[in-house]
Amino acid sequence: MRPHYLTPLFSPRTVAVVGASDRPGSIGQAVFANLLASSFQGKLFPVNLNHKVVGGMPAVASVRQIEEPVDLAVVVTAIRSLPAVIKDCGKKGVKAVLLAKEFSDSEQLEQELINEAQSIARHFGIRILGPNVLGLMRPVAGFNASNYNGKVRPGNLALVSESSALCAAMLDWADSKEIGFSSVVPLGGALDVGFGEILDYLVADNATQGILLHVHHIHDARRFMSALRAAARTKPVVVIKSGRFENDASGLTHASNLVASGDAFDAALARAGVLRVSSIAQLFTAAKVLAANYRVGGRRLAIVTNGFGPGMLAADSAVDYGVELAKLSDGTVKLLDSVLPRNWSHGNPLDIIGDASPMRFRTAVKACVDDPGVDGVMVIFTPQAGTDHLTTAQLMIGLQRETTKPLFLSWLGDAKVSESRELFSKAKCAHFRAPEYGIEVFRHLADYQRNQQLLLQTPGPLEGLRNDPDVNTARKVMDAALAEGRTVLSERESKQVLAAFHIPVNPTTLARTADQAVKQAAKIGYPVVLKIDSPDIIYKSDVGGVELNISNEETLRAAFDAIIARTRQARPDARVDGVSVQPMRKRRFARELMVGVARDAGLGPVIAFGAGGIAVEVMRDLALSLPPLNDYLVDSMIGQTRIGQLLGPFKNLPPVDVDELRHVLLQVSEMVCELPQLREMDINPLVADEQGVIALDARIFVGPARADQKRYGHMAIMPYPTHMVVCAKLRDGTPVMIRPIRPEDADMQQAFVRNLSEESRYNRYLSSIKQLSQSMLVRFTQLDYDREMALAMTREGDGGEEMLAVARFITDPDNEACEFALEVADDWQGRGIGTLLLQALFDAAREQGLKLMRGEVLAGNKGMLKLMHKLGFSVEPHPEDRALTLVLKTL
Repeated sequence: MRPHYLTPLFSPRTVAVVGASDRPGSIGQAVFANLLASSFQGKLFPVNLNHKVVGGMPAVASVRQIEEPVDLAVVVTAIRSLPAVIKDCGKKGVKAVLLAKEFSDSEQLEQELINEAQSIARHFGIRILGPNVLGLMRPVAGFNASNYNGKVRPGNLALVSESSALCAAMLDWADSKEIGFSSVVPLGGALDVGFGEILDYLVADNATQGILLHVHHIHDARRFMSALRAAARTKPVVVIKSGRFENDASGLTHASNLVASGDAFDAALARAGVLRVSSIAQLFTAAKVLAANYRVGGRRLAIVTNGFGPGMLAADSAVDYGVELAKLSDGTVKLLDSVLPRNWSHGNPLDIIGDASPMRFRTAVKACVDDPGVDGVMVIFTPQAGTDHLTTAQLMIGLQRETTKPLFLSWLGDAKVSESRELFSKAKCAHFRAPEYGIEVFRHLADYQRNQQLLLQTPGPLEGLRNDPDVNTARKVMDAALAEGRTVLSERESKQVLAAFHIPVNPTTLARTADQAVKQAAKIGYPVVLKIDSPDIIYKSDVGGVELNISNEETLRAAFDAIIARTRQARPDARVDGVSVQPMRKRRFARELMVGVARDAGLGPVIAFGAGGIAVEVMRDLALSLPPLNDYLVDSMIGQTRIGQLLGPFKNLPPVDVDELRHVLLQVSEMVCELPQLREMDINPLVADEQGVIALDARIFVGPARADQKRYGHMAIMPYPTHMVVCAKLRDGTPVMIRPIRPEDADMQQAFVRNLSEESRYNRYLSSIKQLSQSMLVRFTQLDYDREMALAMTREGDGGEEMLAVARFITDPDNEACEFALEVADDWQGRGIGTLLLQALFDAAREQGLKLMRGEVLAGNKGMLKLMHKLGFSVEPHPEDRALTLVLKTL
C-alpha cells in the first residue's frame, strides 16, 4: 500500500515556514521558535521576503528557492499574499500546506483571495489544513508547528478539534493530568482537509490508540460518518459536541418538532460506534479508560462497600445515571450468606459491614465478578477501625488481573488512603476519589458497548421485508404533488404511500359534500370518523377538524357542517378540499404510538419512534435512529422509550404484536432509503394491540430529489448493497453466490486466509502472515460500502457456506480512482473465478462513479499478471519498487 496522502502533513521530512520571523509577539516568530525548540528530526527552512536570516538560519524569499524537495509549507503570512504563496508551493511540488493563522472571510475581498488560493491548491494537488489560530502538533514525532506556549506531552491519544481556543484549553487541562498525545489537530476553517480525512489518517496511525473529537459543525455528513465508523471499528473514539441545540429542527411534523439537532447527532454517534460525552473531564477520562481496554458487557453494576451510607449514595447515583443495579443470583447470595457476617445487606449494594477485612472484600467482590448477571463492580472502601486499606487495595489489583470484568475502586478519604491510590495509579487500575465518578465511567463504558453493537449492524434497504414494496406508485404520488407545486401530501395521499410499502392504514375517502359523506359512511359502515381535508392544515385537532365515533346519518350531517364551519373560522386562508370519511377503529387494549421521519440539516433523514396521540409533544417520549434499520436496531429503539415498556403484558393489557410493529418500522426505513423525496413524515397515532397495528392518521412532506445524487446519497449511512447479491455458475457448472461482505463473515474470512498456501498469502499480502490480525479482520469485514467494497464468492458446502474468493477495492480521496486486491482459494484457482469476480467488482466501482482501478502485483506472480492482461489492465513496472508491477484499468 502506498503511504497515506496526508503523510506529508503529519510526518514531513522537510518543512518550509513561510512568514518565519524574529519579530517578538508575531505568529511567525512563535511557530518557528516552537519548531526549532522541538525535537523535530527533519529539515527546517525559513521563508521571509525581507530578511536573509531568521532565528540564526539562512532564509529565502520564496519556497521555490529552496534547493531540496519540500513536504510541508507552514504559512503564517498575511492573507493578501496567500494566492502567490500557494502558487509558489505548487510549482515547488509541495503537497501539503498548513495555514497556521486565522483569516477572516467576512469581507468580500478576503473571501475572493481565499477562493483563489483554494483553486490554485486544487490545480496543483495541494492539501490544505486550516486556517486555524493554533497550528498543528505531532508530539510523538517531536513536531510542533504551532504557536501554543504550553507543554504538550507525547502519548497515544489524538485530539482533533474545530476550535483552536477549546483545543488550547484541553491541552492545558491534559498537561495537569499528565495526559499525552500522538497528534493535536485544530481544524479551524477546514477549507480543504476536514474530519473525514483526518480520521482516515489516524485509523492507520500506529502511534494513535484512541481518538478525541470536538465537533461543532458537520460539513459533509456522509464523509464524516463513513470515516467515523471506520475509525470506531479499530480504535475507541470519544466525542464532545458544542452547540448541541443551536440548530433545533423547525419542521412541520411532530417528529421534526421533537427532534433537536443534538438528538440527531447523538443518534448518529451511536450508529457510528463512538461515545459522546458532555465535558472535557469526561472526554479524557473516558478516552483513558477505553484506551486501557476496559470493557463491559452490559449495564448491570454491583456495589460492594463496608459503609452503608456510601453504598446507598452510590446506588442513588447509579439510578440517576441510568445504570442498572445488578440482581445477584440465588447461588451468589447463598455463597455470600455462608462467608459474610449474618448482618450483611443481603442485596445490592453489598454492605459487608464496617470492619471488613481484606479477604472479606476479596470474597465479596469475587462472588460478584463470577455472577453472570453482573457486568462490573464498584468497590467502595471506607477507612474504619480494624480495616486495612493497603492490603485490600493489593487484593483488588490482583483480582482485576484475573477477570475481564472491570472493577471501579473508590477509597474514600485523603491522607489515610493516599498510599493505596498511588498503588492503583501504578497498576493502572480505574480508581476514583468519589464513587459517582466511577459509576459515570461505567455508564459510559456501557453506552460504548451498546454503540459498538449498533456499529456492527449493516442492514440492507430490503432486508427482512415480506414483500417488495410498490416504490413506483409511491413515487408517482409524491411526484404528482410536486408537479402541482405542493410539498404536503394529503392524508389520503400519505396513506397511499404507506400502503405501497405494506403498512396497514385506516382507509380514507374524500367527501366534498355532506351527501357524499353519507353515501361513503353507509358503504363503510358506522361508526365513522370525519376529518377536515386541507393541504394547509397539518394538525386537524387544532382547528376542530376531527369528529369521532359518528354512529348515524343525522349526526354525520351535523358533524360535517360543524367541521367545515370551525375550519373556516379558525383558518379562513386555508384551502379546504372536503372532509375525509374513515371507519372508526375501536380497540380496547390499544396503545397509541408515533413513528416519524425528520430531516436533519447535516445528517439527513432520522427515524423517530415513541408515544403517540395528541399529547406527543408534551410527553416527549422518543427514540431516534439513523436509517437503514434492521430488527436489532428497531428493538433497540423500542427499548429506549417509556412506551416500549408498556408493549408487553401490563395489568389487564395483553402484549401487542411486536412483530407487526417491527415490520412497520422496517417498512418506514425502506421508505426513507428508496424515496429521497420524503422530507418529513408523521404516522400518529399508530395504534398497536394484540391484533396488530394500523395507521389511523399520517402526513408526509416532500421535496424534489437531487438529480446529481447517487443512489442513497441522501443518507448519512450507506445501506448494505443488497442489489449486488447475485447467483452465478462457474465454468464447470458449480453454483456460487457473489455478495458484499458483512461483519458476520469474520470467521469465514479468517478460515479462508488460514487455508491459503504460503505462496498465495505472500502474493496477496506481501508478507508471510499465517492469519489476519484482529485489526485487519475488522477492516476487511466491517465495511463502509460508500468508500470501499469487498465482494466474496461463496458456495454452500457440507459444513455450510464456504468462501472461495474475495475481491475488494478502496477509493482514493479524490473519489475518482481506487486500489483493488484479489485472492482466490488455491483449490479453486483456474476455474474462471478471478474473471467473474473482478467483472462484478468493476460494476461496483462504476456504480460509485470511479474512473480508474489500480493494483500492485508481485512481478513473479505470473498467473495474476496473465489475468490482468486478459481483463484489459495496462501492466508496467512499479516506479518505486522493482519487485512490484503496477496494473491500471480505465473503468
